[in-house]
Amino acid sequence: MHHIRRTAAVGVVLCAALTACSGNSSGGSSGGGDDNKAPGKSVAATPKITVNLTGQQARAGAPVKVTLAEGTLDKVTVTGDKGGSLAGTLSPDGKSWTSARSAAPGTGYTVQAATADGGRAQASFATAAADHVNKVTMSPAKDTAVGVAQPLSIVFDSPVKNKAAVEKQLKVTTSNNTEGSWGWIQDYSGRDRVDWRPKEYWKAGTKVSLQADLNGVDSGTSGGFFVRDYSTRFTIGRNQLTKVNLDTKQLEVYRDGSRIRKIPVSGGTPGGDKRSWRGTAVVIAREGTINMRSETVGLGHAYNKMVNDSMRLTWSGMYAHAAPWNAPFFGKANHSSGCIGMSDGDAGYLFGLTQVGDPFEITGAETKGTVAVGNGYGEWNLSWSAWQARSALG
Repeated sequence: MHHIRRTAAVGVVLCAALTACSGNSSGGSSGGGDDNKAPGKSVAATPKITVNLTGQQARAGAPVKVTLAEGTLDKVTVTGDKGGSLAGTLSPDGKSWTSARSAAPGTGYTVQAATADGGRAQASFATAAADHVNKVTMSPAKDTAVGVAQPLSIVFDSPVKNKAAVEKQLKVTTSNNTEGSWGWIQDYSGRDRVDWRPKEYWKAGTKVSLQADLNGVDSGTSGGFFVRDYSTRFTIGRNQLTKVNLDTKQLEVYRDGSRIRKIPVSGGTPGGDKRSWRGTAVVIAREGTINMRSETVGLGHAYNKMVNDSMRLTWSGMYAHAAPWNAPFFGKANHSSGCIGMSDGDAGYLFGLTQVGDPFEITGAETKGTVAVGNGYGEWNLSWSAWQARSALG
Protein backbone atom coordinates (compact mmCIF):
# COMPACT_ATOMS: atom_id res chain seq x y z
CA MET A 1 0.00 0.00 0.00
CA HIS A 2 1.46 3.33 -1.03
CA HIS A 3 1.18 6.35 1.25
CA ILE A 4 1.38 9.06 -1.37
CA ARG A 5 -1.17 9.22 -4.20
CA ARG A 6 0.50 8.23 -7.47
CA THR A 7 0.57 10.45 -10.51
CA ALA A 8 1.66 9.62 -14.01
CA ALA A 9 5.42 9.43 -14.32
CA VAL A 10 5.63 11.99 -17.08
CA GLY A 11 8.52 14.45 -17.35
CA VAL A 12 8.05 18.04 -18.29
CA VAL A 13 10.12 19.82 -20.89
CA LEU A 14 10.70 23.50 -20.25
CA CYS A 15 12.07 25.94 -22.76
CA ALA A 16 13.24 29.43 -21.98
CA ALA A 17 15.14 31.68 -24.35
CA LEU A 18 17.17 34.39 -22.75
CA THR A 19 19.91 36.47 -24.31
CA ALA A 20 23.57 36.15 -23.53
CA CYS A 21 25.68 39.29 -23.92
CA SER A 22 29.04 39.56 -25.57
CA GLY A 23 31.47 42.44 -25.92
CA ASN A 24 30.50 45.60 -24.05
CA SER A 25 26.84 45.63 -25.02
CA SER A 26 24.03 45.27 -22.51
CA GLY A 27 20.34 44.55 -22.57
CA GLY A 28 18.57 42.17 -24.94
CA SER A 29 15.24 40.53 -25.54
CA SER A 30 13.63 37.16 -24.90
CA GLY A 31 13.25 34.73 -27.71
CA GLY A 32 15.70 33.60 -30.34
CA GLY A 33 14.45 35.46 -33.41
CA ASP A 34 17.14 37.18 -35.47
CA ASP A 35 14.75 40.04 -36.29
CA ASN A 36 15.14 41.34 -32.73
CA LYS A 37 18.85 40.74 -32.51
CA ALA A 38 20.77 43.96 -31.84
CA PRO A 39 24.23 44.55 -33.30
CA GLY A 40 27.00 43.08 -31.17
CA LYS A 41 24.73 40.55 -29.40
CA SER A 42 24.37 36.80 -29.59
CA VAL A 43 21.37 34.83 -28.41
CA ALA A 44 21.89 31.86 -26.13
CA ALA A 45 20.55 28.54 -27.34
CA THR A 46 17.17 27.77 -25.83
CA PRO A 47 17.77 25.33 -22.91
CA LYS A 48 15.42 22.38 -22.89
CA ILE A 49 15.29 20.61 -19.53
CA THR A 50 13.27 17.65 -18.29
CA VAL A 51 12.31 17.32 -14.61
CA ASN A 52 11.33 13.84 -13.44
CA LEU A 53 8.66 15.11 -11.01
CA THR A 54 5.70 17.04 -12.37
CA GLY A 55 2.31 18.46 -11.46
CA GLN A 56 0.82 19.23 -8.06
CA GLN A 57 0.49 15.67 -6.73
CA ALA A 58 3.90 14.17 -7.51
CA ARG A 59 4.93 11.22 -5.38
CA ALA A 60 7.58 12.05 -2.80
CA GLY A 61 10.44 9.79 -1.83
CA ALA A 62 12.57 10.04 -4.98
CA PRO A 63 15.47 12.34 -5.81
CA VAL A 64 14.81 15.24 -8.17
CA LYS A 65 16.53 14.74 -11.53
CA VAL A 66 16.99 17.51 -14.09
CA THR A 67 18.14 16.53 -17.59
CA LEU A 68 19.37 18.89 -20.33
CA ALA A 69 18.66 18.01 -23.98
CA GLU A 70 21.57 19.94 -25.50
CA GLY A 71 24.52 21.82 -24.13
CA THR A 72 25.98 21.70 -20.62
CA LEU A 73 24.40 22.49 -17.26
CA ASP A 74 26.26 24.99 -15.14
CA LYS A 75 24.09 25.12 -12.02
CA VAL A 76 20.78 23.76 -10.76
CA THR A 77 18.89 24.98 -7.69
CA VAL A 78 15.85 23.22 -6.22
CA THR A 79 14.15 25.28 -3.51
CA GLY A 80 11.29 24.15 -1.28
CA ASP A 81 8.37 26.37 -0.29
CA LYS A 82 8.96 25.50 3.39
CA GLY A 83 12.50 26.82 3.33
CA GLY A 84 15.75 25.19 2.44
CA SER A 85 16.92 23.62 -0.78
CA LEU A 86 17.98 20.25 -2.11
CA ALA A 87 21.70 19.95 -2.73
CA GLY A 88 22.80 17.81 -5.64
CA THR A 89 25.51 16.97 -8.11
CA LEU A 90 26.03 17.39 -11.85
CA SER A 91 26.84 14.37 -13.96
CA PRO A 92 30.38 14.27 -15.39
CA ASP A 93 29.10 15.18 -18.85
CA GLY A 94 27.03 18.09 -17.53
CA LYS A 95 23.85 16.71 -19.06
CA SER A 96 21.98 16.01 -15.82
CA TRP A 97 21.74 16.97 -12.16
CA THR A 98 20.43 14.75 -9.34
CA SER A 99 19.53 15.83 -5.82
CA ALA A 100 21.28 14.08 -2.95
CA ARG A 101 18.03 13.84 -0.99
CA SER A 102 14.51 12.85 -1.93
CA ALA A 103 11.63 15.24 -2.43
CA ALA A 104 9.63 15.53 0.80
CA PRO A 105 5.84 15.02 1.02
CA GLY A 106 3.50 17.99 0.95
CA THR A 107 6.09 20.39 -0.40
CA GLY A 108 6.21 22.74 -3.39
CA TYR A 109 9.51 22.99 -5.25
CA THR A 110 10.97 25.47 -7.73
CA VAL A 111 13.66 24.26 -10.13
CA GLN A 112 16.06 26.77 -11.66
CA ALA A 113 18.65 25.61 -14.19
CA ALA A 114 21.47 27.59 -15.78
CA THR A 115 23.50 26.44 -18.76
CA ALA A 116 27.13 27.07 -19.52
CA ASP A 117 26.22 29.46 -22.36
CA GLY A 118 24.02 31.64 -20.15
CA GLY A 119 20.60 30.11 -20.79
CA ARG A 120 18.02 29.88 -18.04
CA ALA A 121 15.04 27.59 -17.42
CA GLN A 122 12.59 27.27 -14.53
CA ALA A 123 10.03 24.67 -13.49
CA SER A 124 7.86 23.97 -10.49
CA PHE A 125 6.06 20.97 -9.02
CA ALA A 126 4.50 19.92 -5.72
CA THR A 127 4.42 16.59 -3.92
CA ALA A 128 1.31 15.02 -2.44
CA ALA A 129 0.95 15.02 1.34
CA ALA A 130 1.83 11.80 3.18
CA ASP A 131 -1.07 9.50 3.98
CA HIS A 132 0.87 8.27 7.02
CA VAL A 133 3.76 9.90 8.90
CA ASN A 134 6.48 8.03 10.78
CA LYS A 135 8.06 9.65 13.83
CA VAL A 136 10.97 8.82 16.10
CA THR A 137 11.98 8.88 19.77
CA MET A 138 15.69 9.39 20.42
CA SER A 139 17.80 8.54 23.46
CA PRO A 140 19.65 9.82 25.36
CA ALA A 141 18.00 13.17 25.99
CA LYS A 142 19.57 16.15 24.22
CA ASP A 143 22.44 17.97 25.95
CA THR A 144 22.74 15.40 28.75
CA ALA A 145 25.80 13.64 30.16
CA VAL A 146 25.58 9.85 30.16
CA GLY A 147 27.61 6.81 31.09
CA VAL A 148 30.18 5.02 28.97
CA ALA A 149 27.79 2.25 27.82
CA GLN A 150 24.95 4.47 26.58
CA PRO A 151 24.17 3.87 22.90
CA LEU A 152 22.53 6.39 20.62
CA SER A 153 19.08 4.86 20.23
CA ILE A 154 16.20 5.64 17.83
CA VAL A 155 12.80 4.00 18.25
CA PHE A 156 10.31 4.35 15.36
CA ASP A 157 6.58 4.84 15.81
CA SER A 158 5.83 2.73 12.73
CA PRO A 159 7.61 -0.21 11.07
CA VAL A 160 10.67 0.47 8.94
CA LYS A 161 10.97 -1.80 5.93
CA ASN A 162 13.44 0.39 4.03
CA LYS A 163 16.10 0.11 6.73
CA ALA A 164 19.04 0.83 4.44
CA ALA A 165 17.43 4.02 3.11
CA VAL A 166 16.82 5.22 6.66
CA GLU A 167 20.24 4.26 8.03
CA LYS A 168 21.93 6.02 5.12
CA GLN A 169 20.53 9.33 6.37
CA LEU A 170 21.83 8.94 9.95
CA LYS A 171 25.17 10.71 10.46
CA VAL A 172 27.01 10.33 13.79
CA THR A 173 29.92 12.64 14.62
CA THR A 174 32.19 12.22 17.65
CA SER A 175 34.88 14.47 19.06
CA ASN A 176 37.51 11.72 18.96
CA ASN A 177 36.56 9.61 15.91
CA THR A 178 35.06 6.82 17.99
CA GLU A 179 34.56 3.63 16.01
CA GLY A 180 30.96 2.45 16.07
CA SER A 181 28.15 0.94 14.07
CA TRP A 182 24.39 1.12 13.65
CA GLY A 183 22.47 -2.05 14.40
CA TRP A 184 18.77 -2.82 13.89
CA ILE A 185 16.81 -4.58 16.61
CA GLN A 186 13.29 -5.01 17.87
CA ASP A 187 12.69 -2.90 20.94
CA TYR A 188 11.10 -4.48 24.01
CA SER A 189 7.95 -2.53 23.06
CA GLY A 190 7.83 -4.47 19.78
CA ARG A 191 8.73 -1.45 17.64
CA ASP A 192 11.63 -1.15 15.20
CA ARG A 193 14.74 0.40 16.71
CA VAL A 194 18.23 1.25 15.50
CA ASP A 195 21.13 1.93 17.89
CA TRP A 196 24.64 3.29 17.29
CA ARG A 197 27.02 1.47 19.62
CA PRO A 198 30.76 2.05 19.95
CA LYS A 199 33.05 -0.94 19.45
CA GLU A 200 34.06 -0.56 23.09
CA TYR A 201 32.76 1.57 25.94
CA TRP A 202 32.98 5.29 25.20
CA LYS A 203 35.92 7.34 26.44
CA ALA A 204 34.96 9.81 29.15
CA GLY A 205 34.37 13.31 27.81
CA THR A 206 33.51 12.26 24.25
CA LYS A 207 31.08 14.63 22.55
CA VAL A 208 28.53 12.97 20.26
CA SER A 209 26.11 14.45 17.75
CA LEU A 210 23.55 13.02 15.34
CA GLN A 211 22.09 14.55 12.20
CA ALA A 212 19.15 12.48 10.96
CA ASP A 213 18.18 13.86 7.53
CA LEU A 214 14.98 11.84 7.25
CA ASN A 215 12.60 14.32 5.65
CA GLY A 216 11.34 12.71 2.43
CA VAL A 217 12.49 9.17 3.27
CA ASP A 218 9.89 6.42 2.82
CA SER A 219 9.81 3.88 5.66
CA GLY A 220 8.28 1.29 3.35
CA THR A 221 5.00 -0.61 3.37
CA SER A 222 2.80 0.45 6.33
CA GLY A 223 5.50 2.67 7.82
CA GLY A 224 4.81 5.98 6.10
CA PHE A 225 7.06 8.89 5.24
CA PHE A 226 9.25 10.97 7.50
CA VAL A 227 8.35 14.64 7.15
CA ARG A 228 11.11 16.31 9.14
CA ASP A 229 14.80 16.07 10.04
CA TYR A 230 16.07 15.40 13.56
CA SER A 231 19.25 16.20 15.44
CA THR A 232 20.61 15.69 18.93
CA ARG A 233 23.84 15.84 20.89
CA PHE A 234 25.14 14.55 24.20
CA THR A 235 28.37 14.09 26.17
CA ILE A 236 29.91 11.04 27.78
CA GLY A 237 30.47 11.63 31.49
CA ARG A 238 32.93 10.01 33.87
CA ASN A 239 34.02 6.40 33.42
CA GLN A 240 32.09 4.27 35.92
CA LEU A 241 31.54 0.52 35.80
CA THR A 242 29.60 -1.65 38.24
CA LYS A 243 30.38 -5.36 38.45
CA VAL A 244 27.89 -7.70 40.12
CA ASN A 245 28.91 -11.25 41.04
CA LEU A 246 25.82 -13.20 42.03
CA ASP A 247 27.91 -16.23 42.98
CA THR A 248 29.76 -14.26 45.70
CA LYS A 249 26.79 -11.87 46.23
CA GLN A 250 29.06 -8.84 45.93
CA LEU A 251 28.83 -5.64 43.90
CA GLU A 252 31.93 -3.60 43.06
CA VAL A 253 32.01 -0.03 41.79
CA TYR A 254 34.92 1.07 39.58
CA ARG A 255 35.94 4.61 38.60
CA ASP A 256 38.53 4.97 35.86
CA GLY A 257 39.51 1.33 36.38
CA SER A 258 39.97 1.54 40.17
CA ARG A 259 37.57 -0.05 42.64
CA ILE A 260 36.03 2.55 44.94
CA ARG A 261 33.41 0.49 46.80
CA LYS A 262 32.42 -3.11 47.50
CA ILE A 263 28.80 -3.74 48.47
CA PRO A 264 27.13 -6.97 49.67
CA VAL A 265 23.97 -7.71 47.67
CA SER A 266 21.25 -10.27 47.17
CA GLY A 267 20.11 -11.18 43.66
CA GLY A 268 17.23 -13.19 42.25
CA THR A 269 16.21 -16.42 43.97
CA PRO A 270 17.63 -19.45 42.09
CA GLY A 271 15.51 -22.15 40.54
CA GLY A 272 12.66 -20.30 38.85
CA ASP A 273 11.28 -17.12 37.36
CA LYS A 274 12.72 -14.99 40.15
CA ARG A 275 16.29 -15.45 38.95
CA SER A 276 18.22 -12.38 37.79
CA TRP A 277 19.49 -11.77 34.27
CA ARG A 278 23.22 -11.99 33.58
CA GLY A 279 25.40 -10.18 31.07
CA THR A 280 25.88 -6.46 30.56
CA ALA A 281 22.89 -4.30 31.41
CA VAL A 282 22.88 -0.51 31.14
CA VAL A 283 21.17 1.93 33.47
CA ILE A 284 18.09 3.04 31.53
CA ALA A 285 16.76 5.43 34.15
CA ARG A 286 17.33 6.59 37.72
CA GLU A 287 13.75 6.25 38.91
CA GLY A 288 14.29 6.85 42.62
CA THR A 289 11.34 5.89 44.82
CA ILE A 290 8.81 3.81 42.90
CA ASN A 291 6.01 1.33 43.51
CA MET A 292 7.03 -2.20 42.55
CA ARG A 293 4.28 -4.78 42.04
CA SER A 294 5.00 -8.39 41.19
CA GLU A 295 2.12 -8.74 38.73
CA THR A 296 3.77 -6.21 36.39
CA VAL A 297 6.65 -8.65 35.85
CA GLY A 298 4.56 -11.82 35.71
CA LEU A 299 5.08 -12.99 39.29
CA GLY A 300 1.48 -12.97 40.50
CA HIS A 301 0.71 -11.16 43.77
CA ALA A 302 3.90 -11.87 45.68
CA TYR A 303 4.73 -8.25 46.54
CA ASN A 304 3.64 -4.63 46.36
CA LYS A 305 6.26 -2.28 47.81
CA MET A 306 7.49 1.30 47.67
CA VAL A 307 11.17 0.93 46.82
CA ASN A 308 13.89 3.58 47.22
CA ASP A 309 16.95 4.45 45.11
CA SER A 310 15.76 2.42 42.12
CA MET A 311 17.99 2.20 39.05
CA ARG A 312 16.31 0.46 36.10
CA LEU A 313 18.48 -2.05 34.24
CA THR A 314 15.99 -3.74 31.89
CA TRP A 315 12.55 -2.98 30.47
CA SER A 316 11.41 -6.35 31.82
CA GLY A 317 11.77 -5.06 35.37
CA MET A 318 15.25 -5.79 36.74
CA TYR A 319 16.53 -2.98 38.96
CA ALA A 320 19.31 -2.29 41.41
CA HIS A 321 17.70 -0.76 44.53
CA ALA A 322 17.42 -0.57 48.29
CA ALA A 323 15.93 -3.73 49.80
CA PRO A 324 16.12 -3.44 53.62
CA TRP A 325 13.63 -6.31 54.03
CA ASN A 326 16.30 -8.64 52.59
CA ALA A 327 19.05 -7.55 55.03
CA PRO A 328 19.76 -11.10 56.37
CA PHE A 329 20.70 -12.26 52.86
CA PHE A 330 23.08 -9.49 51.70
CA GLY A 331 26.39 -11.13 50.78
CA LYS A 332 25.05 -14.55 51.77
CA ALA A 333 22.20 -15.69 49.51
CA ASN A 334 20.24 -14.66 46.46
CA HIS A 335 16.73 -14.16 47.79
CA SER A 336 15.05 -11.43 45.71
CA SER A 337 12.40 -11.47 42.98
CA GLY A 338 15.01 -10.79 40.30
CA CYS A 339 16.45 -7.41 41.26
CA ILE A 340 19.81 -6.64 42.83
CA GLY A 341 19.06 -5.49 46.36
CA MET A 342 21.26 -3.86 48.98
CA SER A 343 21.03 -1.87 52.21
CA ASP A 344 19.50 1.60 52.34
CA GLY A 345 22.91 3.16 52.90
CA ASP A 346 24.64 1.30 50.10
CA ALA A 347 21.76 1.91 47.68
CA GLY A 348 21.75 5.62 48.47
CA TYR A 349 25.50 5.76 47.88
CA LEU A 350 25.27 3.92 44.54
CA PHE A 351 22.24 5.91 43.40
CA GLY A 352 24.15 9.15 44.05
CA LEU A 353 27.07 7.98 41.91
CA THR A 354 25.16 6.45 39.03
CA GLN A 355 24.36 8.04 35.67
CA VAL A 356 22.02 6.87 32.96
CA GLY A 357 24.21 4.85 30.61
CA ASP A 358 26.45 3.28 33.25
CA PRO A 359 27.15 -0.42 32.59
CA PHE A 360 26.35 -3.19 35.09
CA GLU A 361 28.31 -6.34 34.25
CA ILE A 362 26.45 -9.19 35.94
CA THR A 363 27.81 -12.71 36.34
CA GLY A 364 26.47 -15.75 38.14
CA ALA A 365 25.64 -19.42 37.60
CA GLU A 366 22.10 -19.24 38.96
CA THR A 367 20.64 -16.81 36.42
CA LYS A 368 17.88 -17.19 33.84
CA GLY A 369 19.85 -16.08 30.77
CA THR A 370 21.58 -13.14 29.16
CA VAL A 371 19.94 -9.74 28.88
CA ALA A 372 18.31 -9.66 25.44
CA VAL A 373 19.48 -7.07 22.93
CA GLY A 374 16.18 -5.13 23.00
CA ASN A 375 15.52 -5.51 26.74
CA GLY A 376 17.05 -2.17 27.57
CA TYR A 377 20.47 -1.75 25.95
CA GLY A 378 21.54 -5.37 25.69
CA GLU A 379 23.66 -4.93 22.57
CA TRP A 380 26.82 -5.11 24.67
CA ASN A 381 26.14 -8.84 24.99
CA LEU A 382 26.85 -9.28 21.27
CA SER A 383 30.34 -9.54 19.81
CA TRP A 384 31.49 -6.56 17.75
CA SER A 385 31.18 -8.51 14.50
CA ALA A 386 27.70 -9.72 15.43
CA TRP A 387 26.65 -6.16 16.16
CA GLN A 388 28.09 -4.83 12.88
CA ALA A 389 26.14 -7.51 11.03
CA ARG A 390 22.92 -5.85 12.20
CA SER A 391 23.65 -2.76 10.11
CA ALA A 392 21.43 -2.53 7.03
CA LEU A 393 24.36 -1.11 5.06
CA GLY A 394 26.60 -4.13 5.51
